[in-house]
Amino acid sequence: MAVVELEKVAREALLGDLRTFMDEELKTPLGQFDSEFLLDFLLERLGPAVYNQALLDAQAVLSARFESLSEDLTALEKLEPR
Repeated sequence: MAVVELEKVAREALLGDLRTFMDEELKTPLGQFDSEFLLDFLLERLGPAVYNQALLDAQAVLSARFESLSEDLTALEKLEPR
């Protein structure tokens, strides 16, 4: 899988969040270049694992929903006359 690509607006928001976090929590201010470099690294390393987990979560939700739909369809079956 390729590196996770973000929309420009989402990327800019994450860069701002990352700079704020680093400055406030770790007392390490980051410039634009450093924050972009760090975000790219995190997306490359963490992106696939987060993406794959999201797929598994979606699959579980859909599986439960399809099971529910199957039960609903079974409940609609008509008894055949003898």
